[in-house]
Amino acid sequence: MSVEFLSHPDPGCPKGGFFQEATGLSGSENEVTQVNRCLDAAKACNVDALCQRLRTEYVSSCIRRGPRADPCNRSKCHKALRKFFDRVPPEYTHELLFCPCVDTACAERRRQTIVPTCSYEGKEKPNCLTPLDACRGNYVCRSRYAEFQVNCQPSGLLSGTGCQKENYAACLLAYTGIIGSTITPNYIDNSTANIAPWCTCNASGNRQEECERFLHLFTDNLCLRKYTPHSSSFSSSSSSSLQTSLPSSTDDVT
Repeated sequence: MSVEFLSHPDPGCPKGGFFQEATGLSGSENEVTQVNRCLDAAKACNVDALCQRLRTEYVSSCIRRGPRADPCNRSKCHKALRKFFDRVPPEYTHELLFCPCVDTACAERRRQTIVPTCSYEGKEKPNCLTPLDACRGNYVCRSRYAEFQVNCQPSGLLSGTGCQKENYAACLLAYTGIIGSTITPNYIDNSTANIAPWCTCNASGNRQEECERFLHLFTDNLCLRKYTPHSSSFSSSSSSSLQTSLPSSTDDVT
């Protein structure tokens, strides 16, 4: 999906597209007749001054204005995304990022939340050890990845919760904490709710097991699935227990 999705109408977006809607310039609500929880989440963000302002900032930082425009500044985009997820209350950010969908138009809007053409995708997928090693070399990214490992660690097969910590809210807060880093995850398509970083474990050599362990923390994680749109557990628990402390974002996070 090209970046034009963000600036042109589509079946799941109000007239004017994602960028216009993000800046509060969208048309009437009657333009979309079917239920779209991701669109509802965007509208809720638009009536909150902080959410609307910081969402507009990151979209402006991440989007390219046209097919011939220069490549986006990923560092600037990541910085704006971190600012948004760090400062806007989870009641808005989590509803935008984890809204449940029943059709591909809604799911595509959800996938486009972090403007993946700039913040996530690349021409080719690198080996996962490359972004992982870069993350480990940065204090903030390393600390936030450690929080994600702890709070989203899946439990044994005999557990009914899927999470060792049994705290879905802490898991999702830790997940959003790594958005805007070298290991930024996102939805891999608009037909499922599967999540992964933009990387592969091909050609990992003697670090194959390490690479797969990292990748499976996103792709094969019962704890994370409990709290993403695979289930309905999000809405009831997203507004509580969200005070987990994360290291402060700094300009040098990559």
